[in-house]
Amino acid sequence: MERKLIISKLSIVLFITSFYTLTASAQYDKDKINWTKDGNGYYQNSNGGIEIVTLPKNEVKTLISAALLTPAGQYQPLAIKDFVLSPDGTKALIYTNSQRVWRYETRGDYWLADLTANKLVKIGKDKPASSLMFAKLSPDASKVAYVSRHNLYVENIADGTTKALTTDGTEKLINGTFDWAYEEEFDCRDGFRWSPDGTSIAYWQLDASKIKNFLMINNTDSIYPFTVPVEYPVVGENPSACKIGVVNVNTAETAWVKVPGDAIQNYIPRMEWVPNTKDLILQQINREQNTTTLFVSNTQSGSVTNIYTETDKAWVNAAPEWQWINNGKEFIWTSEKDGWRHLYRISKDGKKQTLITKGDYDIIESSLIDEKNNTFYFLASPANATQKYLYKTRLDGKGKLEQVTPTIFPGSHEYDISPNGIFAKHTYQSANIYPISEWMKLDTGNPFTMEGSLTNQLAKIRQPKNKTEFFKVKTEDGIELDGWMKKPDNFDQTKKYPVVFYVYGEPGSQTVLDTYGAGHNFLYEGDMAKDGYIYISIENRGTPAAKGREFRKSIYQKIGTLNIRDQAMAAKEIMKWSFVDKDRVAVWGWSGGGSSTLNLMFQYPEIYKTGIAIAAVGNQLTYDNIYQERYMGSPLKTKEAYIKGSPVSYAKNLKGNLLYIHGTGDDNVHYQNAEMLINELIKNEKVFDMMSYPNRTHGISEGEGTRQHLSKTYTKYLKANCPAGGK
Repeated sequence: MERKLIISKLSIVLFITSFYTLTASAQYDKDKINWTKDGNGYYQNSNGGIEIVTLPKNEVKTLISAALLTPAGQYQPLAIKDFVLSPDGTKALIYTNSQRVWRYETRGDYWLADLTANKLVKIGKDKPASSLMFAKLSPDASKVAYVSRHNLYVENIADGTTKALTTDGTEKLINGTFDWAYEEEFDCRDGFRWSPDGTSIAYWQLDASKIKNFLMINNTDSIYPFTVPVEYPVVGENPSACKIGVVNVNTAETAWVKVPGDAIQNYIPRMEWVPNTKDLILQQINREQNTTTLFVSNTQSGSVTNIYTETDKAWVNAAPEWQWINNGKEFIWTSEKDGWRHLYRISKDGKKQTLITKGDYDIIESSLIDEKNNTFYFLASPANATQKYLYKTRLDGKGKLEQVTPTIFPGSHEYDISPNGIFAKHTYQSANIYPISEWMKLDTGNPFTMEGSLTNQLAKIRQPKNKTEFFKVKTEDGIELDGWMKKPDNFDQTKKYPVVFYVYGEPGSQTVLDTYGAGHNFLYEGDMAKDGYIYISIENRGTPAAKGREFRKSIYQKIGTLNIRDQAMAAKEIMKWSFVDKDRVAVWGWSGGGSSTLNLMFQYPEIYKTGIAIAAVGNQLTYDNIYQERYMGSPLKTKEAYIKGSPVSYAKNLKGNLLYIHGTGDDNVHYQNAEMLINELIKNEKVFDMMSYPNRTHGISEGEGTRQHLSKTYTKYLKANCPAGGK
């Protein structure tokens, strides 16, 4: 099988993801191992070329030289962002010169290196620079398909001829990729798939022509301001119409899959070819996102069959990428229908379903399906939702849960396992131990060399004297919540210290994880512990913690109320601690955490005296339809939950010190939210502080000195209004 180009977010340390996503510029995942087909080695970029490393002896051999990757007339090899080898290993598709599209660098240039002919050729050389997206080799490596300016093309490698497979693409009619909302909320970017036989390509087409543009104003890049339009479907507005086409590579004729249901009132977040067939499988989710349906379409007969339907009283999720087993006769499916996130194997016709993982615990992530040994490896943490370990069970569903990770390493673990299940790169970290890695044999659990073992590395690490502590707090509602705390250096139990709460609080992300950085405030200029602050974060219900469906989905239609009460009631218990100064209590957050900060300041002003809210949604009716309707229900029926959960509804209650920060160029959470909130505060004669960052996006990182200025502003305000030190 071809290896797909993998795109991932560059998360800023402990930054909020998903809802109101914060990222630095995205790139191809440098940490993901590019395994060889047989799994006995991996590829790496080195000295301008590509090398192959054979395990376990780490023997290195040059696969593609820097000379071959240097275009004619140039003196430097291509700067490789990622590459894909053809199945026979004779060709390499190189991705370079990448540019950002919203969050990620998903467009750039592609070059084909022919290892046999020792030749380098640019793909799509007649297209504008850095305009190609998601280029893929055909199964037989004779062609390359790609998207450019919302049209799909195929290029014949032998003679360099290019054919347009679609010609109707415009700014609003999108072929082979996605609109803003699909990309942001369903993680959809690569919008086409080669058929197994290479004769056709299945692709998404989105019609965003009826999506209204949100007009942002750029006041800084010219004397006369100009608007920046973003196709942005807000709550209650129809999403883009979505359909699936199958285009014949030879004739460029498209046949549309006859997916049941309205193309506007249903989403199609996932689509894939069934291995070794001419059938497509796709996931459809209804507008309210409480029903998921899997369809299999026979692209020759045109028949479409519903093979599986699942509903939830709250919401359903877009599926992970399909994993096929049993020669394409079954696939792995993730479901929470029994109250926990479990894995099932489902037959292609949907008639047979087998639960693979059993018990009161959640699967966090699938690691490897080892059919040869009837073994399924996955990450989970049945006993502690702040941590993560590797487990295994039998793929046929008849096995017991077995922990693979040694219990002597408490914390969070990642495993990048070779396709043959023999080797793995094992990475370990905790709140007090920075990430360290070892190469190991998965069957024995032994590292290749003792010098590189985790045990040997840990012996050399000097752990901090003042460690981040984890604790549980039970609220007056009977809810037990996880938290972490970093106490001041030279902590004196007899003194009272100020508390700063870090909050996110929504379904997009967790904050209480036993990972390196927990207890560290990335915006604070200096050292909070040294200055004398207690720094705390609480994991309220509704975040994606591995604590069961009820914990996660109890927030349905209650964002801005249930999560806020959990946070406040936990803070109320913490304020009973003898060393906490209840008159110096601050809270801050970014994005969804900014929204939570505002709600906490407005709904519980008797607890929180100082707040710093960054890039917050002040009015939930302004955010995009996919996210907000998923978690808050359809506003077409009632807007009551939206109004009840929005900070603007409570702004009149402000009593403490509030600093509100927002970028005017935020395409995610628009600056409109700031102005709506400001108007409400002004109307109620509430005095507050404000910092806007001209033309900065949601991450507020663009421009010289921006991040440093933000850090200084944040720190100065906190110190002035919530003074540090024990009393």
